[in-house]
Amino acid sequence: MSTKHLIELQGIKKVFYTDEVETWALDDINLVISEGEYVSISGPSGCGKSTLLSVMGLLNSSTEGKYFLNGAEVTDLHPSEQAHVRNREIGFIFQAFNLIPHLSAAGNVELPLTYRQDLNRKQRRELVQIALEQVGMAHRQKHFPSQLSGGQQQRVAIARALAGKPKVLLADEPTGNLDSKNAQLAMELLVTLHSQGTTIVMVTHDPRWAEQAEREISLFDGKIVQDERVHEVPVLQTAAK
Repeated sequence: MSTKHLIELQGIKKVFYTDEVETWALDDINLVISEGEYVSISGPSGCGKSTLLSVMGLLNSSTEGKYFLNGAEVTDLHPSEQAHVRNREIGFIFQAFNLIPHLSAAGNVELPLTYRQDLNRKQRRELVQIALEQVGMAHRQKHFPSQLSGGQQQRVAIARALAGKPKVLLADEPTGNLDSKNAQLAMELLVTLHSQGTTIVMVTHDPRWAEQAEREISLFDGKIVQDERVHEVPVLQTAAK
């Protein structure tokens, strides 16, 4: 595995203010994630997991601290510059899939690529085809979200995250809306993608899925309380019946 630092967080703090009350979502987070790692972030509800992922994904800014992505500081970039970095270097997988109902599977996968001026239509279509093949959904590319099962929708969402060849894949509770069988299939897909070199950071409340990563990080009250490295990704267990 490469030892190149892909994500580096230095003293990250995030405070939310509501009715003059301060809520510390993240409190002095120092974290380095290397290229090619598969990292899970877990902890109780409200501990800051999703906030941390949104800071990594440039969807939310920190109150204090510095964030380096692929060696470049992105903390104080203008929002339009952050959007540019996010579109090219970060792939997102959401719990709710976030597919556009009136677009086909291929259309949903292609949508983020339409903001890339460096890609023409033919190049976009090629990337879409490759991504759908990676997740086993090329044969359903003309179907709309309403014609797909939950598991299939999540596979399309994963293809959308992969299509632009991002530096890192950020997954926020990727199995949250899936039954046990489809959750198992989604996790197997993530393990496969990691084995192919994809860097993955996944937020999950489910210890079964947290244990599938090669490195487990636990949060409590906005602080990292455990950071345990496992040398090999465990073999996936059979889905519960």
